[in-house]
Amino acid sequence: MSRQAGQAERDLIERFEKLVREAGAEPDKMAGKLVREMMHTAFKLVRDGADTGELKLISRSMKELRYALKVFREYSEVRKVTIFGSARTPENHPDYQAAVDFGRSMAQHGWMVITGAGGGIMRAGHGGAGRKASFGVAIRLPFETTANEYIEGDPKLVVFRYFFTRKLMFASQAHAVVLLPGGFGTQDECYEMLTLIQTGKTTIVPVVMADPPGSSYWEHWDQFVKQELLSNELIGADDLNLYIRTHDPEEAVQHILKFYRNYHSQRFVRDSLVIRIQRNLTARQLDELNGEFKDLIVEGRIEQCDALVAEGEREHLEMPRLKFLYTRRDYGRLRLMIDRINDFSST
Repeated sequence: MSRQAGQAERDLIERFEKLVREAGAEPDKMAGKLVREMMHTAFKLVRDGADTGELKLISRSMKELRYALKVFREYSEVRKVTIFGSARTPENHPDYQAAVDFGRSMAQHGWMVITGAGGGIMRAGHGGAGRKASFGVAIRLPFETTANEYIEGDPKLVVFRYFFTRKLMFASQAHAVVLLPGGFGTQDECYEMLTLIQTGKTTIVPVVMADPPGSSYWEHWDQFVKQELLSNELIGADDLNLYIRTHDPEEAVQHILKFYRNYHSQRFVRDSLVIRIQRNLTARQLDELNGEFKDLIVEGRIEQCDALVAEGEREHLEMPRLKFLYTRRDYGRLRLMIDRINDFSST
């Protein structure tokens, strides 16, 4: 880059920083830097010669995500469960009633339900949870033009043009995922959630495959996973810990609630995995955790501590933390470790 071109680039960045300030952010803080980076990226698209279709894709997906995040932000302190399943399930089907029962029970425990806005399992989930406790994450399809009556017209209904932006909201906003029988879409969502958790691209959440008594849907799926994926070493044995199967909606509810009995949330802070917990572990319990899950530790040990300055957050400062250098592998084992932390709280 020539000296003249370099100066022009610096001038452009200064103009971005001025706009960031006018928008109410500080350009030297992380939020301001990220906004400036987005503006800079948009200008680079023009320089790259991006065509109209490419610009539409990026512009519209950003607009969709901005609006959806705005809607969900108002309820950021409320836990949410995503329900997947067929849009074709009739109201008199056992799957439909299972979704109603599950949605109702989760709402009674103070949770909110996220599902699509159409019929079938989506309508059942909304019907069980009720309008107040429901989010509708709809997709524009030629054969699905209206939302169900439980979510239609509600400010918590978000309509997406793109599947990938819609699926991002399903995954990013969920504290748990429940899957009922469904078609290609349900299978796609099932494997995507498991892949995101398995690879550490999203935080670990409970994933429950639910169908009513007498149904073999998830049993056959589980057999395929074990006979074809596991036996051929396409997944590891610990990956089976990332989901459970049940025929009882209330068992699904209790499994999800138990996951958050002591565990609260997790994030990486520099090289360390930091797990927020609601109650301190005893010294004996911490020693047991270090002994049982030493294979997940790069070096050192799992330590209990207060909120870290490097977390850069002002929320949940009162919660104790568990901190360790994590291998960033074997997330099925990490799921077992979370279960162990929760088991300690009942002893």
